[in-house]
Amino acid sequence: MRKGLLFDFDRRLLHYADWGNFILVVLLSVTGLFFVYSATYSAGAWPSSFFLKQLFGVLSGIALYGAIFFMNGRVLQRWGAAAYYLTLLLLVFTLVKGSVGGWGGQRWINLGFTKFQPSEVAKLFFPAFFVSTLDPEGVRTHASRFFIIIVVLLVSAILVLKQPDLGTAVIILSSGAILLWLARIGKTFFICAFVLAGICAPLAWSHLKPFQKQRVIVYLGGGSSRRERYQIEQSQIAIGSGGLWGKGYLKGTQNQLSFLPANRTDFIFSVICEELGFVGASTVILLFLLLFMSALWRISQLSSISSQLLAVGLIAPSIISMIINISMVIGLLPAVGIPLPFITYGISHLWIGFASMGWYNNVVARASITSITSTTSTTSTT
Repeated sequence: MRKGLLFDFDRRLLHYADWGNFILVVLLSVTGLFFVYSATYSAGAWPSSFFLKQLFGVLSGIALYGAIFFMNGRVLQRWGAAAYYLTLLLLVFTLVKGSVGGWGGQRWINLGFTKFQPSEVAKLFFPAFFVSTLDPEGVRTHASRFFIIIVVLLVSAILVLKQPDLGTAVIILSSGAILLWLARIGKTFFICAFVLAGICAPLAWSHLKPFQKQRVIVYLGGGSSRRERYQIEQSQIAIGSGGLWGKGYLKGTQNQLSFLPANRTDFIFSVICEELGFVGASTVILLFLLLFMSALWRISQLSSISSQLLAVGLIAPSIISMIINISMVIGLLPAVGIPLPFITYGISHLWIGFASMGWYNNVVARASITSITSTTSTTSTT
């Protein structure tokens, strides 16, 4: 790998790339296209602007995946770590001058032709910041480095919570906790963190927005069927009415008759369940499982701790988002604003998903090349 170059094309990358990852990401994003089309379908009308934007997001996302895959890994990590500090400034800017959306959330920066969420960018760059700050391949990992990471992680989560965006804050904290655990920070830290979280829970509840409290109350069985519980009950009706094989593509009544709110965004999995049934929904879940399990297996084969931590950090937000989104749609968790990766409508999270997976593939391919090269050199020397 040549130092300083942003793009460092190596033919061996194509051999050691995780092609299964690319294929599964494309399959999931195409599935998303079909169901964004279904959720915004109107008989006799042209495809909706939502579908066309999603199509643009998928095509540009594939290009972004490829561009990041061929970047110089070391330069990418160094720039990514620096970009995380810029992201923190963007999070502050969002609280001051951000664009306001649904439920009064001030989460977006308006670029004119589109809006993007800095909190989504935080999920992409945090792993590079983590690995660069910790330097796990160093002679000694100092406690002060863990302290810096924890402080920055908490500041990031607080800035996102202030938007307010509880779901993304949970993903950032969870991803950070996973990396801290894998970096062997110690059980004592997590025990203290859980105890402190339990003590602070009443204070945290008092600072939640009214709509966030309503979601928890609905999860616990409260609320009116015509108001607070309407979203989740319509979702469950859609899921249950799909049966084994579903009602057929574009034939879901809850979806097509507009009974199901947020059908192109957070609750798009309900549309899949209604129109394709248990079989279709299970197929989508299977695609996610293949995507994540194969990625984790490739990561486990890497010899570099830094590469392992970086790669896990890049795919962890997608794993957490998938679990939380599907769980909230079927009623196992309170409803929060977390998209289903590669399927939910929205360009910001779509681009970040493609970028994260392209970066993951960059890490595993280049780490495999380095490992093979080192083994070959050792054998030749011997």
